[in-house]
Amino acid sequence: MSIPSIVVERLSKTFGQHPVLRDIDFTIHAGEMVALIGPSGSGKSTLLRHLIGLTRGDRGAAGRVRLQGREVQAGGRLARASRQQRCRTGYIFQQFNLVGRLSVLTNVLIGRLGCMPRGRALFGRFTPEERDMARRALARVGLEALADQRANTLSGGQMQRVAIARVLMQDTDVILADEPIASLDPRSAREVMQILERVNAEDGRTVVITLHQVEVARRFCKRAIALKAGRLYFDGPIGELTDGRLTALYENAGLDELKTRTPPVDLAAPVGALG
Repeated sequence: MSIPSIVVERLSKTFGQHPVLRDIDFTIHAGEMVALIGPSGSGKSTLLRHLIGLTRGDRGAAGRVRLQGREVQAGGRLARASRQQRCRTGYIFQQFNLVGRLSVLTNVLIGRLGCMPRGRALFGRFTPEERDMARRALARVGLEALADQRANTLSGGQMQRVAIARVLMQDTDVILADEPIASLDPRSAREVMQILERVNAEDGRTVVITLHQVEVARRFCKRAIALKAGRLYFDGPIGELTDGRLTALYENAGLDELKTRTPPVDLAAPVGALG
């Protein structure tokens, strides 16, 4: 049996006196595409940051996180990892995190820095093979024609697609995406989700996405993990996430919250050429 992509055991996180995560347990296997959902403040983004080691669990607690068989943290202490190990997990932020004055191609190449020898990485000396790899990554997200354009001239949807191409440059096993469509218009949101769906299906990469729109989760993910008040509320096939369960999940925040963070995505629209 293959090693699970992600294992979380009894993970808890407290900010001051406020518990944000409480004894979270789940396992995600290689090749799954999982939606992480829940009301605002339920701990979704905090949990995602724990998976990659950007945030530590409570010190002295029993919490543990493993990725690809490697321990990321245990008992509130981060484990050491090689640059190659860290490179195997990609993280997509809501706000893109591109360098606006640099070209689209250079922003994609930046994704390779953690995998390169330190000397070349320090001076940004990319090989012709790496540049070809970056152009192929841009082609996969429909932006090869914009390779030489400055990143700050792109639309929000295009920027997020560049961010996905940058993650592909890492040749990652696991992609963690924190609300990647929250600030996008409906068409751009649909395109970003379609790209992540193809990357998951074609490459077999594990993808975990925090989402506010339940209908998007239902359309693109086969499994959902739902948090409520920092606790694991639901973990299972997306088809078992019934309207009744959703009503209970969002009962305090109100179901309208599902529509306030992003415009509705036209899930019925055909998949066309990405522009």
